[in-house]
Amino acid sequence: MPFTIVEIGRFDAAKLHVILYIWYNMKEDTALSGFNLLRELALDLSWSWSHRTDRIWRELDNDLWDFTYNPWIVLQTISREKLQDKLRDPNFRIALDDLIKLKREESQAVTWFGKTYPHSSLNSVAYFSMEFMLSEALPIYSGGLGNVAGDQLKSASDLGIPVVGISLLYSEGYFRQMINKQGYQQAFYPFNDPGQLPIQPLRKYNGEWIRVQVALPGWSVWLRAWEVIVGRTKLYLLDSNDAANYPAHRGITSELYGGDVETRLKQELVLGIGGWRLLEQLDINPQVCHLNEGHAAFAILERTKSFMQKTKTPCDVAFTAVRAGNLFTTHTAVAAGFDHFSPALIDQYLGKYVQEQLGISVDTLLGLGRKNPNDKNEYFNMAYFAIRGSGAVNGVSKLHGKVSRHLFSPLFDRCPEDEVPIGSVTNGVHVPSWDSAEADELWTESCGKNRWLSTTENLEKKIREISDEKLWKLRNESRHSLIDFARVHISRQLMARGESSDLIDQVKNWLNPNYLTLGFARRFATYKRPDLLLHDEERFSRILYHSERPIQLIIAGKAHPADLEGQAQIHRWIQFIRQRARTRVIFLGDYDMHLTEKLVQGVDVWINTPRRPWEASGTSGMKILVNGGINLSELDGWWAEAYTPQVGWALGDGKEHGEDPAWDAYEANALYALLEQQVIPEFYTRNDKGIPVTWIGKIRESMAQLTPQFSANRTVREYIDRYYLPAAQAYQERTENHAELSKGIVAWQQAIEKNWPNVHFGKVNIETHNDQYHFESEVYLNGLTPDQVKVELFANPLFRLELTMSSSSNGNYVYRTAIPAKRPISDYTLRIIPYHPKAIVPLENTHVLWQR
Repeated sequence: MPFTIVEIGRFDAAKLHVILYIWYNMKEDTALSGFNLLRELALDLSWSWSHRTDRIWRELDNDLWDFTYNPWIVLQTISREKLQDKLRDPNFRIALDDLIKLKREESQAVTWFGKTYPHSSLNSVAYFSMEFMLSEALPIYSGGLGNVAGDQLKSASDLGIPVVGISLLYSEGYFRQMINKQGYQQAFYPFNDPGQLPIQPLRKYNGEWIRVQVALPGWSVWLRAWEVIVGRTKLYLLDSNDAANYPAHRGITSELYGGDVETRLKQELVLGIGGWRLLEQLDINPQVCHLNEGHAAFAILERTKSFMQKTKTPCDVAFTAVRAGNLFTTHTAVAAGFDHFSPALIDQYLGKYVQEQLGISVDTLLGLGRKNPNDKNEYFNMAYFAIRGSGAVNGVSKLHGKVSRHLFSPLFDRCPEDEVPIGSVTNGVHVPSWDSAEADELWTESCGKNRWLSTTENLEKKIREISDEKLWKLRNESRHSLIDFARVHISRQLMARGESSDLIDQVKNWLNPNYLTLGFARRFATYKRPDLLLHDEERFSRILYHSERPIQLIIAGKAHPADLEGQAQIHRWIQFIRQRARTRVIFLGDYDMHLTEKLVQGVDVWINTPRRPWEASGTSGMKILVNGGINLSELDGWWAEAYTPQVGWALGDGKEHGEDPAWDAYEANALYALLEQQVIPEFYTRNDKGIPVTWIGKIRESMAQLTPQFSANRTVREYIDRYYLPAAQAYQERTENHAELSKGIVAWQQAIEKNWPNVHFGKVNIETHNDQYHFESEVYLNGLTPDQVKVELFANPLFRLELTMSSSSNGNYVYRTAIPAKRPISDYTLRIIPYHPKAIVPLENTHVLWQR
């Protein structure tokens, strides 16, 4: 029915909006245009943390959405008729268009990075990682490494940092878990149908699918490229399951962390070399290459080769130029955790490549990945190679930085351990991905909707202003939600393995939403001690079933299919549950991102029990912070720097005890005592309003102090300031003017190598005058010039002071300095180290000459 201007004027603005959409929906192209808008929303994984589009997908298919949390599946599964009906619904269409409008406005808004660095020359950071955890709808992750990569990519989107991710698309991904009737883990590998994943083929302007070729012995492999939209950022995935490939090569990207050593090497070649070639095809020229673990270190080779070809420079100059723009982040706390390959395997897969493309011998390459470059039998270590090919290296917590300096000290054996050039940036989590709806509402009320889109310095004060009543309400609602979820999840598990209907019916009486609820979820590996709570089963049972102060525990986790000890630990828990704690402890199978979300949102206390110092960082305990959960953890990883008595509880003495069974027993008893004497009494001690005031105090301080500090927002801002911007600047300096600076550094390196054996100290004189030590030393440089070295006074704890050259004669240089006589003279020694104003010492030159 047509409307006149006068009639329209009688309606208010809201009714006018509806009328116009009714008219619009009469047009023939409405379904197509509406589908395209839905497609735009479904293929942007920002829905995985914003949740504002959830209503749309629920209206299309509520059951399928609850089961998959994958809008792309919902959109492909819905019938044409139902979709058309929905798109004709004016309220649905208004909501859809409002979401699209908001999405596009946000994409154009000025970001934190744009405001903070409006004139920055940093145009792109390429972030390489073997896995990315972005959503359960894209199962290309295993655990912590992917968690860190995914959360940092999301925070880069929030803050507008120009990052692109590079990874692999696994046709089977990491294994899925089921606990059978006997209580053992079973591994399954369902096929990841790319058509049902929220990704799209990456195509050229003419529609051709972008593919990358990587030569392997005897046969090249073609890699299909896929695009994942993550808010403002992109993740590019490579996939070997191309019909043009030799059958064996199609399985290279089949399993994450699956297959034999040779398969792992092929995956890492594809990720590093193929990933860099993809960036070049896309005309993306990153100044910074961030290697998230050593798996992608072969990107260093391809980046070097590319620079050689573009600038017609030799390999040593190109390698020196690009390494300044490479950052290597290590996540491993034990030497056995680094990938290493036999010399024969490296020769087989890379010998021809390095000789023909880089102009170097395979022995030269192997030397870059060895502790001793001349040891022909030593395996090629990917972490060693990543260090030697990067301009900066960091661990993922302060403690892990220290551990890493010890692990990699063999590469810098002339340096004190404190000077091993490895820093640290403590991991953080993408808070909006892990907060519950209730927590989000409370934080929004206190801190505003855009609290994670900029700096977070003001959040602490605002959180402290939240009342006890609101915090306790949040915790009660969150715990109830978790118990409801856990009952549904465990019921599905029991049905899947064919348990009796009587047992399934009992589930509704398992757990109690009013009891103190502990959470423990992680990879089941021996060093994480997932069975520490079972050290004394009788005592733990008494704690669980205390008549006045009962507790309950929800567990989840997978053991690698090859880790028999980890699988045995899972079986032990299942047996304990069945025999002693059926109603108070449950094991939720198939630990994934969605299950993690529910756990971290609902548990009261998160327990973590690794052997120090083998937990490099750990992020699971960070996820509970925003939701008002409290940590009880070993003083390892991030908790070693986060813990104070005001924010949680600590296990251990802050020292290393190895795999001592006696210490494990000691800590198990200490854990029981903490629960009995502190944790449980604080939870159940209530005021006249039924509120545990001391408990709420810990919640408030934990939320206020720790949530901003251990957010990925802080982490990526730290990477920007400490690593990305300096790396981009150094890379620019080394590559401009036909790599003139890089050529100079190479010449300096060559001079050092040639002349260092003849450098030595002459006469050293030390005198004490007026409470000062006066040092004077002769130094013979024998071919080097004073501007190519530094002469330093050194002492531990770390003290360094450069001496001043006062005179010279025929290659004999005299250096002097004076310091207050506050320490014994025996503390001090002299040394000579290489020096170049633009070189990274000792990362690029490890020579040190100590005074004997």
